[in-house]
Parts: sequence; C-alpha cells; structure tokens
Amino acid sequence: MSDNDGKKTLGLGGSRPSNVKQSFSHGRTKNVVVETKRKRVVVPKPGTAKPAGGAAPVSGGDPSKRPAGISDAELERRMKALAMAKAREAEEAAKREAEEKARAAEREARRAEVEAKEAEDREREERAKAKAEEEERKRAEEARKKAAADAPPAAAAVPGEAAVSRPTAAPRKADRNADSRDKQNKSKPGRGDEGRRSGKLTLNDAMAGREGGRQRSMAAMKRKQDRARAKAMGVSAEREKVFREVALPEAITVSELANRMTERVADVVKALMTNGIMATQNQTIDADTAELIIEEFGHTVVRVSDADVEDVIAAVEDKEEDLKPRPPIVTIMGHVDHGKTSLLDAIRNAKVVAGEAGGITQHIGAYQVKTDSGAVLSFLDTPGHAAFTSMRSRGAQVTDIVVLVVAADDAVMPQTIEAINHAKAADVPMIVAINKIDKPEANPDKVRTDLLQHEVIVEKMSGDVQDVEVSAITGQGLDNLLEAIALQAEILELKANPDRAAEGAVIEAQLDVGRGPVATVLVQTGTLRQGDIFVVGEQYGKVRALINDKGERVKEAGPAVPVEVLGLNGTPEAGDVLNVVDTDAQAREIAEYREKAAKEKRAAAGAATTLEQLMANAKADENVSELPIVVKADVQGSAEAIIQAMEKIGNDEVRVRVLHSGVGAITETDIGLAEASGAPVFGFNVRANATARNTANQKGVEIRYYSVIYDLVDDVKKAASGLLSAEIRENFIGYANIKEVFKVSNVGKVAGCLVTEGVARRSAGVRLLRDNVVIHEGTLKTLKRFKDEVPEVQSGQECGMAFENYEDIRPDDVIEIFEREEVEREL
Repeated sequence: MSDNDGKKTLGLGGSRPSNVKQSFSHGRTKNVVVETKRKRVVVPKPGTAKPAGGAAPVSGGDPSKRPAGISDAELERRMKALAMAKAREAEEAAKREAEEKARAAEREARRAEVEAKEAEDREREERAKAKAEEEERKRAEEARKKAAADAPPAAAAVPGEAAVSRPTAAPRKADRNADSRDKQNKSKPGRGDEGRRSGKLTLNDAMAGREGGRQRSMAAMKRKQDRARAKAMGVSAEREKVFREVALPEAITVSELANRMTERVADVVKALMTNGIMATQNQTIDADTAELIIEEFGHTVVRVSDADVEDVIAAVEDKEEDLKPRPPIVTIMGHVDHGKTSLLDAIRNAKVVAGEAGGITQHIGAYQVKTDSGAVLSFLDTPGHAAFTSMRSRGAQVTDIVVLVVAADDAVMPQTIEAINHAKAADVPMIVAINKIDKPEANPDKVRTDLLQHEVIVEKMSGDVQDVEVSAITGQGLDNLLEAIALQAEILELKANPDRAAEGAVIEAQLDVGRGPVATVLVQTGTLRQGDIFVVGEQYGKVRALINDKGERVKEAGPAVPVEVLGLNGTPEAGDVLNVVDTDAQAREIAEYREKAAKEKRAAAGAATTLEQLMANAKADENVSELPIVVKADVQGSAEAIIQAMEKIGNDEVRVRVLHSGVGAITETDIGLAEASGAPVFGFNVRANATARNTANQKGVEIRYYSVIYDLVDDVKKAASGLLSAEIRENFIGYANIKEVFKVSNVGKVAGCLVTEGVARRSAGVRLLRDNVVIHEGTLKTLKRFKDEVPEVQSGQECGMAFENYEDIRPDDVIEIFEREEVEREL
C-alpha cells in the first residue's frame, strides 16, 4: 500500500515548489520541499472615491509607490503612526540630552565641591603656617626688643607693627574668600541630592549600578576623606600594629585563636599551611601549635589550663587582727561497743544510742554541747565497726582534739589501734577516756599498759597524754573529761576568721525524700549564710536552709558549727570540701570541671592501656566467679563503708562486684539493673517504693533489707561461698594384691585378689599400681566372692575383681581402693 493511497497530494494552488536545507544540532541536515504562493496583485477600479475632507494626499500616497492591496485610509493611518513615532523619538532624544547635561552639571558641581574642599584645606594649612611664622616673628621681635633695650622705643615699634599687621591681613582675606565659596557651594546642587533619581531609569544607569546598588556607608566615606587628607599632608596612613597577650588553653579552634589575636582568619590559616598544618577555621589545634602561630604574629602567649576555673577558690591568708576564738572540734573514737555514743549521750543528755540499730553507730553524728562553765564544744561521734575506716579517717582530719574511748573491761582492740593511727596521721592531740569504770571487772591500769605498746603514754605513766576515768552509765568523771577537753583547747588557742567566705567539710550526705540532697557540713572558717552560692566536690547549689543539731532552722553558721545544708543539686561525697563562691556561673563551671576530671580518672583507672593487659584481664576473669549486687543506703558514708567491705570479700575464685551503689530509696531503675544482671538488691536503712516492689515481684528480683552492717557482710559472704566449687577429698579404704589372672567368657580378664588392708567396695573407685606407679584409674565392673556378687569384701579375704574397660592386669599388681567426698568451702 502506497503512502498516498492513490489520492492526490495536498498542495497550494498556483504555487512554486522549492527546496530548503534545514540544519540541526550535531551536524545533522535535512532537505525540505517548500511551496511558495505567488503574489496577488490588486488593481484599483477606475472611479474609486478620493479621501474625504479634501486633505492633501500624504507623501507616499502615489498609487505607483504604495504597497499592493492597501487602501488610502489604511495608508493614511500608517503615515500618521510613523509621524508620531518620529516625534516621540525626537522628544526622547531631547530628554536624554537634557539628562546628560544635568548629570554633567552634577559631576561638575561635585568636582567643584571637592576642589573647594581641597582649596579650603590648603588655605587652612597656609593659615596655620602663617600663624606659626607670625608667632616665630613675634618671638624674634621680642628677642630683638630685649637686645635693643637702649634704643628709642618709637623707632623699634613701627617696623614691628608693620610686621605684625602684614601677615594677618592675608588670612582674613582668605577667610572671606572661603566663606564666599562656601555660600556658592551651598547654592549649587550638592552630594546630598545624589541619592535621588532624576528622570527615567535608563539601561546605562542600571548597568552602571547607580540605582538600587550597594551604597557606601558614611563611615567608609569618612575613612576615605581621612586617607585623602593624610595623603595630602604627607602623613603615612599605616596604623601601628598592636601586640597583645593571648590566653591560650590546652586546645583552641583556629577562628577563636584569630579572634584572640585580632588577626584575620585567612592569615592564621595561611600561617598554619606555611608550617605544614592543613586546618580550617572550625578545626581545633593543640596548644603547642597555637603557641608557634601566636609567636609568629608577634604576640605574647599566656598559657591557661582548664583547672584555672578553681582559682576563684584561692586560699586567703587571714590577718591576725581578724581572727577570733572558736569552739574546739572534738572527735570521739574507739573500738565498737566501747561506749563512745553512750559517753556522748551522757554529755549532751540525749538518747542517741537508742536510735542506732544493734546499738552501734553507723553514721557520723555532729553535735554542739555547752558545758556548765559556758564553754561550747563541737563533738563528732564516729562509728567503731571495722567497715567504717574511711569515716573515722574523715573524723580525724577535720578535728582539733581526739577523745579515744577504751573500755576498762576490754582494753585495747583492733579499732582502738586504728583510731590511734588516724589521730597520729592527722597530728592532733589525744585524750584517753577509760570508760565502763563502774564494772567490777574493770582494770584501767591494763588499758594504760596496753597503750604503751602503741606509743601512747598517759600522764599517770609519766607521759603527756591526758587520761580520764569515766562511766557513761553513772556519769562518773564526765566533768573531769570536759575540763580536760577545755584545757587542751585553751593550749591550742583555736581561732578563725568569721568575716569571710565560708569553707567547711562534708561530714555526711544523704538523699532525703522530702528535702532532696542534704549534707551535714562542719564549717571550718568563715560564716555560712542562707542564700550563699557554694560548690562542694562535683556538686553545687545555693543555701536554701540551714538546720542545726537540735533540728532548728538558723540563718547562719560560724566556725566549728555543724549544720545540715539544703539546696544542693546532687548528693556530694562524704569528705568533700564546701567553698562559697561569688556567682552561680562560677559554681557550675567548677562543678562541671571536677565532674569531667573525675570521669577521666575513673576511665583511666578502669581501662587496660595495652592489648596484652586487655588479654590478661579477660583470661583472669574467665576463672573467677562473680556475685553481682546492687546497694542502696540511707547516707553516703554507709554506702561507702559497704562498698569497701564488699571489696574485701572473695579470693582468686570468687569476688563480689557492686554493680551500683547510691543514696536513697530503692527505685524501679535499681530493680531493672538488678534483673538484667541477675543480682540481688541490698537496702541498708532504706526501703523500696511501691513501684519498685511490684516490679521486683514481677521480675523475680530479690530485695533484702538490713539495718546492721555486719549482718549484711555475713550474708554476702555466705552467698559468695555458694559460688565456690566444692572441695573433693579422697579417703583410702583398702588395698588388694593380685594373686592370679583368669579369663572368663562374657566378662574378660578377672583378677583373683587378696584384700590386704581395709575393705574393698563395689561402689568405690580403684587405681591399679604396678611397681608403685599408677597405670590405671577407674571403677570396678564386678566384685565376687566365690561365685556370688558382693557389695564389699573385708581384709584378709579373697575375691575376684574385674575393671571397667581395662584388661591389662598382671599378677603382683596392687589395687588401691578409695572413696571421694565433697566438702563445702567457705570464704
């Protein structure tokens, strides 16, 4: 089938075909057939009407010259439009010419203004020069007058007057000329009009950026004028470089370094590249590199450290006239159950020991006591149990006097020795209180003799340590003890400055449900007031309330006064130092720095530094069983004591690992951690909240509550002992000699034996000895006497024995019979 299906192709009637070559991209071309229609010529009919109105024919109305097929009216309209276009073009040309003239006049005015200003500057310089010359002439004239003092005054005065009057005339004339020029300049269009657009926006103006572009600021124009003026006066425009002291921390970004040096960032980056360091403005460089760059730019380096934030807590030396007497801080120390708290109870007439679980002190108590003589004493009562070593150590560090309590019926014990060592390490004087003197078996002289072994020589033994015999029950000797403490305090001449920022030691810290974190603080110097901003260890806060040892709210606490401080953001560690600072920002910055430093220290302590250490640790942990536990206590000191006690439990096979310890009630988070690790939760003087109890019941986590520390330690020891593998002991029960070896069908080789010692049992283990060397160890397959299977054969009797899976037996071999038993081990 053809393309046109036999039909005639579509085309224009009376047209001429022609070929046109089309060009496309990539060098492609195409030939196209184009048909051109012939031009139709229209000849006007004779007698066509002339244009109305008798108007003169427009030029070009000649029928021979007009385009074909256009009427007279159309031609007239076209000619009118053409004339209007020409008129509009002429008008625009005239307007453009006027604008050009206006711009030229404006430029001329600006140039005249600049020239006038320069001329004014020159005239000002000339006036200044003339004035200087005039002053010089005056000085010369005065010198001449003094030299020619003998000459007639009239003769000398005339030339001087003329000399003075001549130079002053010119400046006055110049001033008048300058004023007239200023008036002319004001009448001309000034620079203030250049912001206003005159006429229509043209393409040239838009391209030149005169309209809507970025205008120069007034400051930029002023700087340009200053530079031009300085250049005209011959003064160098180069500013002198300022060299600075640059504070340089341990690490700094490039942009911050440039900012501190007041140099361009690009210049600093270029200097780094010159030294072979490719760094962008946001990258951090170390202090050594930064120091090199700072010195290259000519500045001075001042090295600073992150630890400099603590410089605000600078130690201030108190002046002698500012110091005032303060109460002594007395710490009661000694062995557990020697009557420390009972003694303090008798002194302050309050029942403290009744509130302690098991009759032992588990917190550091801080109290103030006023004696009958009016003296005020601050007492610290420390625990005597072995677990509270660090708490006793803290008590000795903050104290002025140590009262060592020793029971007259028990003499010197381990914690007594430890307390003596703490007192000696802290270099504080000691007073020995020999307690329980009312008991029939009391022997105070034995106490004094025992103390000699530890270099504590009491006054009765010709030493310098005071000793007082007391009884907490009857009150005997209490006045003597208080008198001894007051005497010792008088010798020490204890003074402190109450009029400065407070500093103190945290004796104890806890998380109270209603009050939040609470710290028992013993103020050592200065006065702590309500509203003070302070930092304590890794925590900070603002003193919201101060509560004394009687539970009363106070406004301030002076030196040697123990108070409870409320307003901390977290629970501090017992033993931390409290410092008052000026601002909240300082306190936060110091606390954050200390927290970061503590984290880095913990990470460094717990991390294996080399691959070999990592492998060794992993191998060591393979063979060690761990008992994980979670500990929550009521106060920070108790939690610390429990952790230290847990660290001492264990051996090469078993150890106790404290997953988490904290202060406050047992929460759902603690239960979640315990469940994930399969650990029990131990609460010391705290309880689980309702949510935590429900979660523990659902997940099967064991919660144990304790109020006495040695009960907790004993239970953990028992639990850890259960992880120890049982010890296997062997008991030898008999020996048998092989006399003959027989072969029995379905059994194999059977040894005919004589039991020479003990008894042979069927259930026991056996070893085959040949020349006293063990060649096989196993169990018996059969034990027969005659033809009967028997459970055991006594000494002196014969029997037949066959070994399980072993048949290499010979006459004269010895069979050793033994039994194994498992023995439970304890830590």
